[in-house]
Amino acid sequence: MNFFRGVMGGQAPGPQPSGAETIQRLCDRVASSTLLDDRRDAVRALKSLSKKYRVEVGSQAMDHLINILQTDRSDSEILGYALDTLYNIICNDEEEEQDLVAPIPASGKHKNVSMADENAQKQADDLGAQFTDRFIQDPEHVTLLLALLEEFDFHVRWPGVKLLTALLKNQGVQVQGIILVSPMGVSRLMDLLADSREVIRNDGLLLLQQLTKSNAAIQKIVAFENAFERLLDIITEEGSSDGGIVVEDCLLLLLNLLKNNSSNQNFFKEGSYIQRMKPWFEVGDDNSGWSAQKVTNLHLMLQLVRVMVSPVNSPGATASCQKAMYQCGLLQQLCTILMATGVPADILTETINTVAEVIRGSQVNQDYFSSVNAPSNPPRPAIVVLLMSMVNERQPFVLRCAVLYCFQCFLYKNKKGQGEIVATLLPSTIDANSISAGQLLCGGLFSADSLSNWCAAVALAHALQDNLTQKEQLLRVQLATSLGKPPVSLLQQCTNILSQGSNVQTRVGLLILLCTWTSNCPIAVTHFLHNQENVPFLTAQISENLGEDERLVQGLCALLLGICIYYNDNSLENYTKEKLKQLIEKRIGKENFVEKLGFITKHELYSRAAQKPQPIFPSPEQMLFDHEFTKLVKELEGMITKAVHKSSEEEKKEEEVKKTLEQHDNIVTQYKELIREQDAQIQELKEQVSSASSQNEQMQVTITQQLSQIQQHKDQYNILKLKLGKENQSQGDGSQVNGLQTEELTQLRKEVEELRKEYTLLQTQLSGKDELINTLKAEGSVGGSDNTELLKELEALRSQVQSQIAEIDCMKTERQELLRRAEAGASNPVPDGDGWSDTAKIAELESRLAAQTTETERLKEEAKMSSESRVEMEQQHASATSTAAILQTENAKLQTDLQESKKEQDDLLMLLADQDHKILTLKKRLKDLGETVDDEDDLDARDQTDDDDEEEYYEDED
Repeated sequence: MNFFRGVMGGQAPGPQPSGAETIQRLCDRVASSTLLDDRRDAVRALKSLSKKYRVEVGSQAMDHLINILQTDRSDSEILGYALDTLYNIICNDEEEEQDLVAPIPASGKHKNVSMADENAQKQADDLGAQFTDRFIQDPEHVTLLLALLEEFDFHVRWPGVKLLTALLKNQGVQVQGIILVSPMGVSRLMDLLADSREVIRNDGLLLLQQLTKSNAAIQKIVAFENAFERLLDIITEEGSSDGGIVVEDCLLLLLNLLKNNSSNQNFFKEGSYIQRMKPWFEVGDDNSGWSAQKVTNLHLMLQLVRVMVSPVNSPGATASCQKAMYQCGLLQQLCTILMATGVPADILTETINTVAEVIRGSQVNQDYFSSVNAPSNPPRPAIVVLLMSMVNERQPFVLRCAVLYCFQCFLYKNKKGQGEIVATLLPSTIDANSISAGQLLCGGLFSADSLSNWCAAVALAHALQDNLTQKEQLLRVQLATSLGKPPVSLLQQCTNILSQGSNVQTRVGLLILLCTWTSNCPIAVTHFLHNQENVPFLTAQISENLGEDERLVQGLCALLLGICIYYNDNSLENYTKEKLKQLIEKRIGKENFVEKLGFITKHELYSRAAQKPQPIFPSPEQMLFDHEFTKLVKELEGMITKAVHKSSEEEKKEEEVKKTLEQHDNIVTQYKELIREQDAQIQELKEQVSSASSQNEQMQVTITQQLSQIQQHKDQYNILKLKLGKENQSQGDGSQVNGLQTEELTQLRKEVEELRKEYTLLQTQLSGKDELINTLKAEGSVGGSDNTELLKELEALRSQVQSQIAEIDCMKTERQELLRRAEAGASNPVPDGDGWSDTAKIAELESRLAAQTTETERLKEEAKMSSESRVEMEQQHASATSTAAILQTENAKLQTDLQESKKEQDDLLMLLADQDHKILTLKKRLKDLGETVDDEDDLDARDQTDDDDEEEYYEDED
């Protein structure tokens, strides 16, 4: 254990081993020792040497340390030592690098890094990357490290987090790829944010920052692991903008997740997380004494807002975020900071940029911004206050750039705002008692500060961008130059300053304004050419061979002259298109003109301005190009080049072609309008068809319901018929009991049934004829002869019905007579004419009495029995009397039921007639709609078949 004493502080006698030898012995001990305590002590010793002997420990002990991680997972202490050692040899932090030394020579004397040359320093800086490459050669090592992060023990989890962070810093792309394919790899790392120990949670934030850099796939996974909710909760717990470094780390991680990631931005918006950003920007009245950390936090928060509404995002996503920010009050809160006092300059600048992008292209937000007033006395619009800062040369350069950007965003696709700005310059709207935006722009346009000239010119150009109406309105603006002199137009004053040979930046700004003003506006071109000095000045500027600084001015002059050719309406005889082209050919030369025109796009600052709408320049002198103007140059350059090279004949042909095209366009426009009208008609017809289809479906449903109701009525009718038949049957049975002959009753029942069938058939025919008459009446038929025949036939049928009713009444009379005969038979046991059977019985009894006088006792008993039978007969007589009364009551009830049944049949007939009328109407509408409908004959055949089936059914029942 001598080498342990040498490492831990004790001095062994004799020559001391070198650092490399000591490390080698420790590595052997780690590899060969079977006792866990020995291995733990050896790893602890390697940890203490790893900072001083980084190269030796990394080259000799890395494999042994990885093996420890794999085999000794049950001992958290040795795992912590191994992870700390690996972190020391892989980490490239500054505090670690300052202890780096060169490789140990044989003599054991060290050479300090500060004394090494640049190659040695570079080699030392690459040590972390080399050791990282060696560690991640086997992806299982990273997977093992992810598994160790699940250990809750602080001595394992914390060094594991630091080690993985160092690996990501050195070889981020490779480690990200390994973590991405590792099962639950990202989820394990997200669990670090929920750790109750702040040091692990905070280092977990740093780890996730490195993990999410430039990897959209991992960013999406982290976002869907509820990262936004957790990070916003941490920011709120830490005090929002007043929080410490942890808030800054959370904001940096949010920026990583949202920047250039449309999926996460949409998830952030849909999750209503934009609303949770509003409390971040609530500042008090006392804004003095902002800490550096608060400034940093608020700066990152503003950047986070800008990420959501950046112009590089898709227009739809940006618009939805802008809408959400206005609705939740975030824009209002930002405008409050904008107008507050005591806000640091860099925060104010970033707030202006943020407000600019929140309102850019959003009409609602732009209208709100135009209504914001500064808390001054009297109140002034926020736009006026900002423009005052822009044209003030004492304000910081970045602040003036931010105000210009905000003004540009306010006017972007905002014709209403453009009209309001130009209106402040018109004579009828100028208020001498207040400062307007137009007055500030004119003041900046003609001030002695070249940057103010450029900013004012570009701002005014944005008020004219793609707005022909305002270009024409601005021609009305008149300026008073000095007392006693007549006013001059704004266009003329710009050309006057341009010809005076002022600063390059001023001339560039004025040329940008004039090019924007005259493009696509022939009236402005005519006004410009009306001044006889303008064209000679432009040709002189273009034709001269000037230095590098003047090349841009020459290019812009060529562009302005080209615009005067391309948008010339030939209203001035001296400056028609053809004469201007001849002037270019004589004074400048077409090739030279095109070359000077190309100076614009070849300028080094042109491409920088074309990248982003926000004007970002390192110094005021380099502020020469505007983003929107670069798009205008790109659009006009090719057209002007073609226009200059065209001859007069080509111009005439082109004009003829244009006229022809205009005619064709007019024809096409007419056809388009016709097609549009036809489309509208087709759409209307489609709607009508859709409505008719829906009505058809409703009618079909109605028909089905009506048919079901008809079937129900039929069923009810059949049930009534069956009930009536059963009652008649029970009546017949009662009659038989009271002494009527069975054959007579059966015959009578059959006759009544036949009469009922005939009656039913006649009623059916009658209902059919009534329905036919109703149908003919509904269809508006005026066939008088047919109606007369039908009426005659109806009267005949009615007479038949009356005769049948009379026959039924006759049958009822006979039935009543039979009932009376039954009563007579019950009350008179021995009638005069019909009681011959009873007389024979009495004679037989008398003969028996005469023949059997010897059986007196038996006769007495028979007499007694006869008296009893007489009592019984009297009882039967009373019973028959009561039965007759019951039968009469039932007969009256049957008559009532018959009348009710008849009434219900009439109602049913009326209902069926109404249903048939509705069905015919629906059939007609269905035929009009093109639907296939069965003919009436088919339906009649089906009805006849149904009636036959019903008759057969009732015959079977009988």
